[in-house]
Amino acid sequence: MATIYDRVAALGRPPGRIAAISIPAWSYVPAANEYGGSDRVHALTDMFNDAAEREARARGLSWVDITDASTSGLGSRGWIAADDLHPGDAQYGAWADAIWEAVKASWLAAAGMGA
Repeated sequence: MATIYDRVAALGRPPGRIAAISIPAWSYVPAANEYGGSDRVHALTDMFNDAAEREARARGLSWVDITDASTSGLGSRGWIAADDLHPGDAQYGAWADAIWEAVKASWLAAAGMGA
């Protein structure tokens, strides 16, 4: 991850124009049991996201946490894919909305479009 973030940061984009995105919460999906159970998946996801955020911010990258977006539609149709592991289309849409809201102001400003 550090190598990837170093290379991305070296691209020299204006501040706020590169965003690193968290891993979504997925400890609630039925398939989490196959990966050590809900508590283990939750703990490991949090540990990874904490490290990823720290590394991203150390390089001046924006950080977008999609944890809340990834749980905002729990129980709704299309939230989890038929494989009981991956996000469904509705969840991907929630992520996209959350990411855009987080980066919109800085990206529009950098493009000279205002927020």
